Amino acid sequence: MTNSERQIRPIDILLVEDSSADVRLTREALKEAKVVNNLHVVPDGVAALDFLRKQGPYAASPRPDLILLDLNLPKMDGREVLADIKKDQDLKRIPVVVLTTSQAEEDVVRSYNLHANAYVTKPVDLKQFLSVIRAIEEFWLAVVTLPPANGKKK
Repeated sequence: MTNSERQIRPIDILLVEDSSADVRLTREALKEAKVVNNLHVVPDGVAALDFLRKQGPYAASPRPDLILLDLNLPKMDGREVLADIKKDQDLKRIPVVVLTTSQAEEDVVRSYNLHANAYVTKPVDLKQFLSVIRAIEEFWLAVVTLPPANGKKK
């Protein structure tokens, strides 16, 4: 996506998060962002894959430009979701930032082995959490060139 395309349409972000407090904080941090965005939230791994594959109630969902993925989710955990995304030819180019409370080395290694684009540990402190979300937004939505929405070269 070029910078001119970013100015034309908002960035679509899929937040896969079961904590309503973390959803609220993420929404608040993104609201202050300079990049216009549409935040879509799903509460579990099954809903995330339905959203990405446009199934069931998510048939009209947009293709996200970025996925923020918690690891500890109900129904299907984030590790399984990440593995499915990165195995799927239509989805694997969507950047996935793991955003989790887990600091376990095995989670970090496994996430990168599953081709996560970044691994960020959620801070417990409110001010730090907002800072982390702003940093993710700044890097992934203002600095990085994202792949085209259709996943193909122009």
